[in-house]
Amino acid sequence: MIKGKQRLNPFQIELAPKLSLTARRKEMEEIAHRTVEVNGIKMHIAEKGEGPVVLFLHGFPELWYSWRHQILALSSQGYHAVAPDLRGYGDTEAPASISSYTCFHIVGDLVALIDSLGVDQVFLVAHDWGAIIGWYLCMFRPEKIKAYVCLSVPFLRRHPNVRTVDGMRAVYGDDYYICRFQVYSSFSTTTVFNFPFRFFFFFLYVK
Repeated sequence: MIKGKQRLNPFQIELAPKLSLTARRKEMEEIAHRTVEVNGIKMHIAEKGEGPVVLFLHGFPELWYSWRHQILALSSQGYHAVAPDLRGYGDTEAPASISSYTCFHIVGDLVALIDSLGVDQVFLVAHDWGAIIGWYLCMFRPEKIKAYVCLSVPFLRRHPNVRTVDGMRAVYGDDYYICRFQVYSSFSTTTVFNFPFRFFFFFLYVK
């Protein structure tokens, strides 16, 4: 107990009232959607606000929608919040060849997106698989990134003698989801996970 003052109990903090379903829908409708031509594909992006650009990268198996709350929050604070569907996801085009999903392709998409926004640099925020892309973007084109907020996945160096997927298989076994996705079967070509399957083949390992 602080003399003369009562210590703040975090469990007694009054939370803001929840928005009604109608109000939440109205907020979502304020997020703009468009398609941009980047690196030879058509990419869907969601955006709102004006000012410095904050670029959000989603993880697997996610879409721009994962960042809807952050888009609304940051756009109200003077930022231009932008969240794309990454290559092979959502409303962004998904090239048929698995060789079109290397880290170089995906970073190329983002560099072209940044250029299309008419800015030299962005604040980058990324989660999960998007965080790995974020690290590649920072390494390959550091001049494009003003600051990077990485969520859940630290920078991981590749082993000089062991392929990434082989290392995961040795640690986690064949049933680990990334290891399973290396088998291109009739199942992978007929399910809604078709696009992420292709993404996983070449994202971690570039021949």
